[in-house]
Amino acid sequence: MIPKAVVMRLALGTLIGMPLVAILVDRYFEEVDLATQIIGYQAWYIQIGLGIALGLVAGFSARWLIQRPFMQVVNRKYSNLLGQFNLTWSEVVFISMCAGVGEELLFRGAIQPFIGVVLTSIVFVAIHGYLNPKDWRMSVYGIMMTGFIAAIGFAADWAGLIPAMIAHTLIDVILLHNLQTGHQEAVPEESITPFSEHHEQEE
Repeated sequence: MIPKAVVMRLALGTLIGMPLVAILVDRYFEEVDLATQIIGYQAWYIQIGLGIALGLVAGFSARWLIQRPFMQVVNRKYSNLLGQFNLTWSEVVFISMCAGVGEELLFRGAIQPFIGVVLTSIVFVAIHGYLNPKDWRMSVYGIMMTGFIAAIGFAADWAGLIPAMIAHTLIDVILLHNLQTGHQEAVPEESITPFSEHHEQEE
């Protein structure tokens, strides 16, 4: 088991390392203008409201999906994997904020201007392992998340990076908290019958 302290340091590394890469890209490529993207193109209250709305819709939609019966194997797997750290609420928020700020500055701020919203979204979701041709359940989740990540990308193009950071942070808070709660209520992963087998037994 990875110590919790290592997880927290990795989160901090995301918050520091990815923005540094984005700053380097901003320095040497005129296509990127991080300062303007961070300030945004719309009023601050529109940016904040948009970020909250996108984050809540995407986060609770994703939570609803992973709680469906056919997703219980995947849900239990990640609950056992991430729930073992017994994160406090403040740690959940900290990790989510690190990912939301760090990853959005890199992917949305420094990569999206070159390859566009759709391809950036696909790459982002694929890197996280959610588009897995060997696991159709995970791919269903990945396809849905690609749509939400693309929506956040278009929001960043229209309003700036702040909505993207807020939305990303909220999604991670909702899902990470759900996995922590799921682990506390968990039964052993081996006792869970995959949906397909369960369906066959009912027939």
